[in-house]
Amino acid sequence: MAKLYVVPTPVGNLEDMTFRAVNVLKQADLILAEDTRTSSVLMQHYDIHVPMQSHHKFNEHETSAQMAERIAAGLNVALVSDAGTPGISDPGFMLVRECIRRGVEVECLPGATAFVPALVQSGLPNEKFCFEGFLPQKKGRETRLREIAGETRTQIIYESPYRLLKTLQQLAQVMGEDRQAAVCREISKKFAETRRGTLAELIAYFTEVEPKGEIVLVVGGAAEGPKEKKIHRNKYKNVNQNDDQDEED
Repeated sequence: MAKLYVVPTPVGNLEDMTFRAVNVLKQADLILAEDTRTSSVLMQHYDIHVPMQSHHKFNEHETSAQMAERIAAGLNVALVSDAGTPGISDPGFMLVRECIRRGVEVECLPGATAFVPALVQSGLPNEKFCFEGFLPQKKGRETRLREIAGETRTQIIYESPYRLLKTLQQLAQVMGEDRQAAVCREISKKFAETRRGTLAELIAYFTEVEPKGEIVLVVGGAAEGPKEKKIHRNKYKNVNQNDDQDEED
């Protein structure tokens, strides 16, 4: 019976592919790729010659039902994103949901994702954690920041290098400058770096050093959740009254 295979791909080093992932891609009838140009580099590296089709956030609303129908009819399809596990801050959820709705089998292979190595190498508690993905850019951002300020579990946030410093500053305003955190960038790549310290120390560092590359921000949990959130709420409101004016930087 045909199925949808969700296949993680390397977040940096191409050698992070599993043997099974390579075999699944080679045996698929079709590979759905977030960007076929990006995925073609991986396919060439592993000598994979399977037809590819674009499946990204701009077309997944329209194509998921059609693709699920084709899989139900007997097409073995592998889904990949540009890096990491599809569906984790990448396209994939809609297709998985549509396949399940139609009774199509879905199998997600274990493999690369950026937040797990970032969490482990941060040195922050990792027995319990929350994955936030990307924070809202405008609407709901202030509310979400207040909510996570009181969370006692370690927080994992994806962030753009262009917004990292601003996010660190906002987190310091709602959590306090002494909250422990780690900025992990370019995971598994040649210039991978993990910078650890308080939010104040990270702000000072990235004020002087321009952040580059893909970034995972790991923030320690609150010691006294709701109490800490209440302490910093007013300061955050005062500082961010004009926040919407510079959200596009």
